[in-house]
Amino acid sequence: MSDSLTVTARPARRSFISRIPLIGRIAREIDRDVNNFFWLLPVVILGLVLGIKLWGMAALTMLGLALVPMVFAFFIAISWP
Repeated sequence: MSDSLTVTARPARRSFISRIPLIGRIAREIDRDVNNFFWLLPVVILGLVLGIKLWGMAALTMLGLALVPMVFAFFIAISWP
């Protein structure tokens, strides 16, 4: 018969995180194999070191600015009854 009549299943609903281009791909890769996180960690540290080498204290300031909401969320999480 005809191959054009094949029915394909709809893709499963993806979460909001998995729809973000860079973060979603990383999250899907870590979901498949947890060891990918241990490859990602040195890459992030290397990016931070190269950012400090290129931009100096501004890179550290931006890192600190990005970590503030994460620290607040951590404090709320550990103090939740």
